Amino acid sequence: MYIIAIAWIYVVLLMAVTEPTVTASIMTFLFYCVLPLTLFFYLIRTPQRKRMRQNEEQLKSKATAQSSQEDDMEKDNFG
Repeated sequence: MYIIAIAWIYVVLLMAVTEPTVTASIMTFLFYCVLPLTLFFYLIRTPQRKRMRQNEEQLKSKATAQSSQEDDMEKDNFG
């Protein structure tokens, strides 16, 4: 996946270099490279972000359950 992105950056960079003005070069690089690759990587990483969020929620729920069990044990010992 990264090799394709690197190749695309190279192609667009060469396109930008051949533009007649600096402004056109910047706009070419921005609109043909930066924005599409940003969108591409955002969409590709969506499942990974979802899995990470679910894992964090599971860890938080386990930690909450474990702390409530410890609290119950302390109440039994001191109560």
